Amino acid sequence: MGVSLPALLLLFVGSGAAALIYETVWFQLLQLVIGSSAVSVGVLLGTFMGGMCVGSLSLPRAISDRRHPLRVYAFLELGVAACGLMLLFAMPLVGRVYFAAGGEGFAGILVRAAVAAVCLLPPTILMGATLPAVSRWIETTPEGVSWLGWFYAGNIAGAVCGCLAAGFYLLRYYDMTTATFAAVGLNIVVATIAWVLARRAVTSDGAPDVARPFQGREGGGPERPALPVLFAIALFGFAALAGEVI
Repeated sequence: MGVSLPALLLLFVGSGAAALIYETVWFQLLQLVIGSSAVSVGVLLGTFMGGMCVGSLSLPRAISDRRHPLRVYAFLELGVAACGLMLLFAMPLVGRVYFAAGGEGFAGILVRAAVAAVCLLPPTILMGATLPAVSRWIETTPEGVSWLGWFYAGNIAGAVCGCLAAGFYLLRYYDMTTATFAAVGLNIVVATIAWVLARRAVTSDGAPDVARPFQGREGGGPERPALPVLFAIALFGFAALAGEVI
């Protein structure tokens, strides 16, 4: 492949750390606007996870598999960084709009959902697209596909580090601006390394490597999981996130 898979694993660690620093900061910022009730937390968390779901589903349809996956990944990371900066400086305006339009009851919930969607969907859609983007680089062998699990684990490990860094250091000793800049810096570093790795990726004959579309076992495209499997995974996610809100 020309690119070390452990190197990509480290990129996912950095990406996960940045994502959870953002999540911690955004939840703090938005809770100052729409409150910290169970309804508000549910709206924020549902929007965050919904954006990642949309991103993971839409990337294969929105971006051609002819584009180099590491370059796509780099652009996604830069997009997350841009959204993080815009959200930091746009939050005072969002607060004024919410207080002008906010209400009680069901109308108030809809306004809170709209505010959360406007703020969180753009960056979380980009975040959700990162793993599908890099998965195009993985060869469809048992060893190659097993690296997807390592990438996901590395992303979660980075997320743990990001939560601890944001909660115990960045927001404790500094402020939301500093925490946001730290996450933006991580995104930029990850994007830069991914771009450099993409430039160095060569095939055995020295020609630039290209993205490899994911193929199923018969070479005719990816197989669709059985509906009971999808339902079981969805039920597990439902229980996990319900527990988090509670």
